[in-house]
Amino acid sequence: MPRTKKVLDIKDLPGVGPAIAKKLVENGFGSIEAIAVTSPRELAAVISIGEGVAAKIVEEARKAAGIGFISAEEVWAERMEIHRITTGSKSLDNLLGGGIETRGITEFFGAYRTGKTQIAHQLCVTVQLPEDQGGLERGVIYIDTEGTFRPERIVQMASRFDLDPKDVLKRVLAARAYNSDHQMLLVEKAKDLIPEMNIGLLIVDSVMGHFRAEYGGRGMLAERQQKLNKHLHSLLRIAEVFNVAVVVTNQVMAKPAVFFGDPTEATGGHILAHSCTTRVYLRKSKQERRIARLVDSPYLPESEAVFRITEQGIEDV
Repeated sequence: MPRTKKVLDIKDLPGVGPAIAKKLVENGFGSIEAIAVTSPRELAAVISIGEGVAAKIVEEARKAAGIGFISAEEVWAERMEIHRITTGSKSLDNLLGGGIETRGITEFFGAYRTGKTQIAHQLCVTVQLPEDQGGLERGVIYIDTEGTFRPERIVQMASRFDLDPKDVLKRVLAARAYNSDHQMLLVEKAKDLIPEMNIGLLIVDSVMGHFRAEYGGRGMLAERQQKLNKHLHSLLRIAEVFNVAVVVTNQVMAKPAVFFGDPTEATGGHILAHSCTTRVYLRKSKQERRIARLVDSPYLPESEAVFRITEQGIEDV
């Protein structure tokens, strides 16, 4: 059986008075789990308290949340709580082991017009389907960094699944991020909205756009990667604490030293590669067809799937 977690309010934690509790909630640490998976240094910096006090709060939160070593059998039982969201294509779902997993980050990367944003829009619809149809019956938070979010596309896709377009749109919370700091702030704000609005999916489209624009050249690479690392860990923490699916799209670049084979690789370097649970490379084929290649997964083999993009969304060929 999975470990039991004693449910407490953050105000019940030793060392957390009304003033500190208010700061915690305002900064996205409204639950025991959110505090438990945070480092004392980060907590101290965010809510402006001493690191010693923060360490005590984090320690008590970890005790309350039951964080520690457990058997592989218990881990297996907890993984049974993971849900999957259909992409609308059976072949793409099979590639992903049944669909987009909760409690992890799934990255779709590829050149322009390979279907990254189309998949993101499709998931805004399918996550709202009943569970027996591959959905979660939950809402979506969509962080748009490139100005490509189109509600009219969601309306087109909703009709395919016999869903009321107006009801679908009401359950999609969209925000335009204008720089990397704004993007990170929106992710922190999402922590409060997820339980309040019954959110099951968080999308960032695209995750690297602002970071690439604001941190150019090798001289700023270290600073960019440190900031990106913090951003990705916030996303992963959200996925694990709230049992939601996080989907990020990513741009690509060409490796100049590659003379044979495909020179394309995802931006973000090793930081992004190690932070994403599942990574899928998208590329164009003939006409509306696209090829998805699973390039990284903790338990699935590398393989490919073919799907197509139509007016109704992501479909099998």
